[in-house]
Amino acid sequence: MTESIDNGAIKIIEIMGLSTTGFEDALDQAVTKAAESIKGITSVEVTHQTATVRDGKVARYEVTAKLSFVVR
Repeated sequence: MTESIDNGAIKIIEIMGLSTTGFEDALDQAVTKAAESIKGITSVEVTHQTATVRDGKVARYEVTAKLSFVVR
């Protein structure tokens, strides 16, 4: 469930998601994993995308993102 806030505070953290499938999956991995321990995530901002290459092929997709959530 997404929270809405008009007054209060939002905390922002940086996280990196990893995937062998693609950038979108890497972002999903980051948000899903963070949501296991952080409640009330309200937004995500992708700040960087990189990939690891092995033997001439993309082996791992990496997404760095900022997650925001309500401070309780």
